[in-house]
Amino acid sequence: MFDVGFSELLVIAVVALLVLGPERLPKAARFAGLWVRRARAQWNSVKAEFEHDLADEDLKRSLRETQDALRDAHASLRNAGSGLEREMHEARESVMRGPQPPAAGAAGAAGAAIATTPVLVEHAPAGVAPSSEQPLSAAEEAEREREEQTMHAPMEDPPPPDDADIDDEVPQR
Repeated sequence: MFDVGFSELLVIAVVALLVLGPERLPKAARFAGLWVRRARAQWNSVKAEFEHDLADEDLKRSLRETQDALRDAHASLRNAGSGLEREMHEARESVMRGPQPPAAGAAGAAGAAIATTPVLVEHAPAGVAPSSEQPLSAAEEAEREREEQTMHAPMEDPPPPDDADIDDEVPQR
């Protein structure tokens, strides 16, 4: 703090011994030590309070930054939510309106060409109804009815368990 070396302390001690004398020197040294301790304690208290204030400022700044980030995240989530609500509303309206007729022009002509293309019954995938332009043969009609009945038939109850299985599950007394 004051950069006082051993030689300077020795000179101060000799001068203090000559000025104060051997009787008053121990009392003066205790008094000087007391004041040095008080000064150091005061300095440490001021230093600790200053560091505490700096730490408080850092915490407050960190809290403000976190609150700003939280506000930004909340705003972005709100915007995303409102966008999703808007898309959901538009999708619900389009479902309620039903399918729209194809537009006139090139896209409409292509859609009309696809819709009027005949589908051969023997090349139609399974489960897809052939176009109404071609009648089904009797065998195909019977096969289709059988498939529909198996799809819509109620499930059968499972068979009851064997008596041997029941005996194994019942606890013995």
